[in-house]
Amino acid sequence: MYTTLKEVTKTAEELNFTVGAFNTHNLEMLPGMLRAAKEMGAPIIIQTSIDTAKYIGYDVLVHVVKAIADQEMVDAVLHLDHARDFDEIKAAIDSGYTSVMYDGSHLPFKENILKTKAVVEYAHLRGVSVEGELGTIGGTEEGIHVDEEDKVYTRPEDAIEFVKETGVDALAIAIGTNHGQFRSKTEVNLPLLKEIDAVVDVPLVIHGGTGVKEEDYPELINHGIRKFNVGTELLVNWTRVAKDSFGETEVNKSLRHNVIPANDAIKEIVKHKIGLFMNTKEPTHIGK
Repeated sequence: MYTTLKEVTKTAEELNFTVGAFNTHNLEMLPGMLRAAKEMGAPIIIQTSIDTAKYIGYDVLVHVVKAIADQEMVDAVLHLDHARDFDEIKAAIDSGYTSVMYDGSHLPFKENILKTKAVVEYAHLRGVSVEGELGTIGGTEEGIHVDEEDKVYTRPEDAIEFVKETGVDALAIAIGTNHGQFRSKTEVNLPLLKEIDAVVDVPLVIHGGTGVKEEDYPELINHGIRKFNVGTELLVNWTRVAKDSFGETEVNKSLRHNVIPANDAIKEIVKHKIGLFMNTKEPTHIGK
C-alpha cells in the first residue's frame, strides 16, 4: 500500500523497530528495493533528493512507486529528502509524494520553526507527513557540505519547543553522524539520543546512516529512532557493480545485463539492513 511516514513510524513505535529509508538515484533501483521490503515483510521509505526527483520527474516517481507497492503488496512511502525550496516541496506534495522533509537546520532557531511550520500546514491539509531537522549533520549530500567544526548537536530543550511549535511528524536529530561517510564509522552520541527521546514524543530520524556501526542499531532503535536513512552505501555499491559489468561487456550487449547485477546488489543491501532494523533480538522499547 502507498502510505505515509506518519503511518509507518506509528507501527514502528508500536512494535519497536525502525523503518529503512533508502535513497534511490534512478528508476532502476526501485523494483529491487520494494521487493526486498516485501520479502522481509516490512514497510519501506523510498527517498529522493530534489535533483533526483527533477531528473526522473516527480509524477513518474509517484506512479512507479505506487504501482510497484500495490503490485507487491508492500507498505511504501515516497519521501522528498533535505528540501529547502518551498516550490520544490509544493511540487512533490502536489504530484503525490506522501512525505517531505523541510531542512531548516542551517537557519536560526526561530526561522527554522516558522518555515517548518508553514510546510507542515500545507502538507497536513493534503494528508502528507513532514520531517523537520534540528542541529546539523556533517559531511556532504547533494552539494550541501557541513564541515566537522560546524556541526551542531541537537539540544533536548530545543527539540521540545521545535516539536511543539511546528507539529512535525518526525524529527531528524544531530548526534554525530555524517552524510556521505562510508570509509569509516561514526561514534554516535547515545547519551544525547536518550535525553532527546525522553522529552519528545515524535519519531526520531537518523541521517548519514551508512556511517553508523551496525552494532549500535539496537541502542538507537530502543531509544526512539523510527526512520533510518541509508544512501551512500547504496550509491557506492551500485556504482562499483555497474563499473565492473560495463567494463567487461560488449558494446552491443543489452544494457539490462549490466544494470541487473547492480540492482541485485541494492536489493541484497536493503534486505540486510531491514533485517537489522526489525530489531528482533532486542528488548522492548524503553518507553517514556
